Amino acid sequence: MELDLTTEPSSPSSADLIQDADTSTFAAAVVHASMEMPIIVDFWATWCEPCKQLTPLLEKIVTQAGGKVKLVKIDVDQNQALAQQLRVQSVPTVMAFKNGQPIDGFMGAQPESQVKAFVERVAGEIGPSPIDQVLDQAQSLLDQGDAQTASQAYMQVLQAEPENAKAIAGLVRCLLAMDDLDGAKDVLASVPDETKDPDLDSARAAVQAADQAASAGDLAPLEDAVAKDPKNHQARFDLALALNGAGRCEEAIDHLINIIRQDRTWNDEAARKQLLTFFDSYGQMDERTLAGRRKLSSLLFS
Repeated sequence: MELDLTTEPSSPSSADLIQDADTSTFAAAVVHASMEMPIIVDFWATWCEPCKQLTPLLEKIVTQAGGKVKLVKIDVDQNQALAQQLRVQSVPTVMAFKNGQPIDGFMGAQPESQVKAFVERVAGEIGPSPIDQVLDQAQSLLDQGDAQTASQAYMQVLQAEPENAKAIAGLVRCLLAMDDLDGAKDVLASVPDETKDPDLDSARAAVQAADQAASAGDLAPLEDAVAKDPKNHQARFDLALALNGAGRCEEAIDHLINIIRQDRTWNDEAARKQLLTFFDSYGQMDERTLAGRRKLSSLLFS
């Protein structure tokens, strides 16, 4: 399966949309150019650490806008008079120009969502990037049970963006769906432990849950043990792990809820902690998580 990660052929390239300017070219690159389309100006400096975070985000989102806006970068150290004239007091400072006048701006590094919102205020709504489109398609394929094709899409994204957290997490889930627990572990092992991301955290929890399920044992003996002794919490706990690994997640949740109902503190609250691991592995907005949290809250606060 080959998916297109490039912009449309008619879309302008990054070189057309992003340029450096200085005092001598500012009027043409910004003031006059903004009569035709909005111009975003990024005032930065080589020693500015937040600039190193913000500038790539601006470049990415301006490119994603596909020609609705341009980005002009100004090194304040090399253009101090211009920075003073425009009252730039710190870096990074970002200004948007339209019809020859500044219309909006902000100072300091911002998260990607806020940078995108700023660009959209200036240039209008920005659609999903080609990478985001492929990620959405891969997730849809995985939801439909086609883990093999979904994994190919995720790997293609990783060829373009090796550190894309959504693609890494998606590939892990594909491997788990194809019963390749070792492969999923190998993928996560390539990600530094200090890398924090909700998708990666969920993938790590899913691998942990799959690992637990693999060591829990066969379903039939565990089901027999629980049927013979409903208060055998360990057997019920192991059954919940095995059921979750078999994709019978709602039943797994109910067995853990049953343990909590009978003895909340059993084995240092192991059932409650395991429920939270399940929820992390499903994703916080997954319907199984939402339903399970409602059951847990109803029990704990009854």
